[in-house]
Amino acid sequence: MAKDHGPSIKNDEQYEELRQQGASKEKAARIANDPKAGEKGGKADDYEERTKDDLYQKAQELNIEGRSTMTKEELMKALRNH
Repeated sequence: MAKDHGPSIKNDEQYEELRQQGASKEKAARIANDPKAGEKGGKADDYEERTKDDLYQKAQELNIEGRSTMTKEELMKALRNH
């Protein structure tokens, strides 16, 4: 049985599994709290198909540091590694 991480984590079992796989606390919580995280076939566009402004906005939502000086390629890499 998974440890109860309180009301901020919706799926404790998934959270613990992601942490054991090396995911950061933030990433594990974000995935564990998404009700569609376990489903296959996401509909998100590939980063290459998005504009630099779209990538910047996503980086801003995730508080990625240094985003204002990044190129489109750097933003894609930062988002993939977040």
